[in-house]
Amino acid sequence: MPQKLESKAGDPDLEVAIISDNPETLDGLCEYLEGAGITTHGSRQLEAPLLMSGPLAAVVLFPDDFSIGDVLDLVTRLLRARPNVRALIVTGDPRRYEALVASHAVSAGPMIIPKPAWGWTILDSIRADLAL
Repeated sequence: MPQKLESKAGDPDLEVAIISDNPETLDGLCEYLEGAGITTHGSRQLEAPLLMSGPLAAVVLFPDDFSIGDVLDLVTRLLRARPNVRALIVTGDPRRYEALVASHAVSAGPMIIPKPAWGWTILDSIRADLAL
């Protein structure tokens, strides 16, 4: 059964879902983005952003602890269901996701961020993409 996203207070106009199976990564990035005024929704399950009914600007996904097939399926379904949501894929193996990026040659297609990625790098990517 899918896990409910935990929402944290922040800017009501900018919401970001973060998916990581690592609790330290999840909590740390949620805390960092909240400090920058972004409302965050954290989950350790891949299905979470598809369950959200409210506004969502981006999904930050740490896919390395999940099945590649499940990750590719999620990103594809996310982009179909919510085409204006930017998927940021933070991974230690960027080449693994190059075909996914190439197949979605649209403005809100997925973006790969190689590890190690610091909170400010992810925040800058979100802000630059959304022209905040």
